[in-house]
Amino acid sequence: MGGAVSLMLPGHRGELYPVMLPGHWGRYIPSCSSATGGAVSLVQPGLRGRYIPWCSAAPQRFRGSGRKRRDRAAMAARGAARAALLLLLGAAAAPGPARGSQGDREPLYRDCLARCEQRNCSGAALRHFRARQPLYMSLTGWTCRDDCKYECMWLTVRVYVQGGYKVPQFHGKWPFSRFLFFQEPASAFASFLNGVASFVMLHRYKASVPPSSPMYHTCITFAWVSLNAWFWSTVFHTKDTAVTEKLDYFCASAVVLHSIYLCCVRTLGLRRPALIGIFRAFLLLFLTCHVSYLTLVRFDYGYNMAANVAIGLLNLGWWLWWCVRNRPRLPHVWKCAAVVLLLQALALLELLDFPPLFWVLDAHALWHLSTVPLTVLFYSFLVDDSLYLLKANSDLFKVD
Repeated sequence: MGGAVSLMLPGHRGELYPVMLPGHWGRYIPSCSSATGGAVSLVQPGLRGRYIPWCSAAPQRFRGSGRKRRDRAAMAARGAARAALLLLLGAAAAPGPARGSQGDREPLYRDCLARCEQRNCSGAALRHFRARQPLYMSLTGWTCRDDCKYECMWLTVRVYVQGGYKVPQFHGKWPFSRFLFFQEPASAFASFLNGVASFVMLHRYKASVPPSSPMYHTCITFAWVSLNAWFWSTVFHTKDTAVTEKLDYFCASAVVLHSIYLCCVRTLGLRRPALIGIFRAFLLLFLTCHVSYLTLVRFDYGYNMAANVAIGLLNLGWWLWWCVRNRPRLPHVWKCAAVVLLLQALALLELLDFPPLFWVLDAHALWHLSTVPLTVLFYSFLVDDSLYLLKANSDLFKVD
């Protein structure tokens, strides 16, 4: 193959660690050192005395640092859901920002990527790659460039690990070991489980609650908004692109906003239907502005997180206030209180943000796995509460 890539790691008594970069389907791609005949050395850029891998053959400088009464009410809810879906799909088609992280800023990674693309992603080499690529990879959008990124990512990770340094992120994400066409296998599987739980509980709700229940259509719409969000979450963790990332983020925001809407209908709207129409319009306006800013102005990850934390706390506070007030006469409200409290508590898993265990299981995957039983518990609450409201309305009609 023209020789292995030799890496000189400072602090290790001048020992050389040979690293070979596997190319597409068993071929080997020489890195910058094999082209220049020199070793890839680690130089000290002055950041707290730490050494960072640097390709001596191509020194460069980089900027920057561094995924919801009755017939009229049902029609309105379906119309709002369609409008929101069209908004999300339109916004997701807009180009997104490029995220940079320590790993993908390394010249070793960039040089490896450039050489891999040059040798494998054009002409006869590209035709050979496509002929050898499994069908499931091509159908899910994996390209020659994606494969180069994946292989060069692991080369860079090996250099860091061998040098005793912290595992870097690449393009805003930890390095994950790909399984078949799943880029983040654990998170994709957890999102799929949440979707299955939502689908099963939706059918259980429809089988248990008659359409005449006052909350029936609102709960059904919430279920479909949630299913849509988990679908796009699964897609995003299967293959991260600018479109799938936006759809994951925007649909997650739509679920929290629809939970607030669900709470408003339950606590205020059954007696004040006019108020619901105003509040629904306000939430749709907020979602429109939120999506428009992130799409047309700039995709600000900090703002997106702050906005979702704010609406999440509003959702938590409103539901808890209603649960505490109605606990003496509605025994089933404990389910709702438990769900909203646990959701906020388990969200703290996101703060851990550690490199994936066995290169598969990270904090985000654990967060998604933990929400599966909470999904079942919340739908159980919706069934109990909808049946209670149906009985209460029936008793009221009997008195009249």
